Amino acid sequence: MAERATKQTGDGGILYVVATPIGNPDDISARAIRTLAEVSLIACEDTRRTGQLLARHQIATPTISHFDHNEDRRVPDLVARLKAGEKIALVTDAGTPAISDPGFRLVRAALDADLRVIAVPGPSAVIAALSIAGIPTDRFTFEGFIPSRDTARQKALDGLRREPRTMVFYEASRRLADTLSAMVSAFGESRDSAVISEITKTYDRTARGTLGDLQRRVRATPALGEHVIVVAGASQASNAETVALDADEALKVLREAGLGLKQASTVLARLTGKGRREVYQQALKSSGEEDPQD
Repeated sequence: MAERATKQTGDGGILYVVATPIGNPDDISARAIRTLAEVSLIACEDTRRTGQLLARHQIATPTISHFDHNEDRRVPDLVARLKAGEKIALVTDAGTPAISDPGFRLVRAALDADLRVIAVPGPSAVIAALSIAGIPTDRFTFEGFIPSRDTARQKALDGLRREPRTMVFYEASRRLADTLSAMVSAFGESRDSAVISEITKTYDRTARGTLGDLQRRVRATPALGEHVIVVAGASQASNAETVALDADEALKVLREAGLGLKQASTVLARLTGKGRREVYQQALKSSGEEDPQD
């Protein structure tokens, strides 16, 4: 029989990490409803939004705000209440707590205090988007929200240029077009991708195509709401090409810094892990120079 949450008891508190709907309110699980009804307190990102969900399911459990800007002062109090034996549920506005939402610090503090932390799983925009994107899901990386400033955003995406796994991002409407443009710059126009907007909500919509296609589409018709961007990983062929181009560029920089071809080849060999002779021969080929030993 599944363990049921109970009101405050003397046998040690439990923190329940409860996933809530990401759009459609009917996506909440029966276990989540039961847990929220039976705990002594619900720590939530926005008491008003959670209050609407609780009212829909006729749940009268008290709530307390717990969000990014009050988490530092709220965590000690919540941990103290858990130590006193309370059963507390942690929720966010939508989806699974601590996944690009508040919650990690409370979970970590509860674990550090040797308290029980139990997941009540449910909706997650990451998994929901992956399941319908039509892009490989055997391996993926979740990048969440990337930096909003142009330079920092481009740097973050450039660092993912060779990532072979499918990548998942969150983005807001006002930045979607600029982010897709930055992705085109970093990954190229032809990378397979999808933008899932307002997932599970009334105007749920999925756009699929290359990054270039999606960029042009969003520029022409701005999207509204919240979005998940799914981008295919780099192919082995494109990675090999990028590595070769990077090696040529590195050789050029080293030569401009005053190193001879042999010295530059030695440095490149140490950086790439390849044999010095192999790198030297490739450097000769790339530079068009003659081997002085011939």
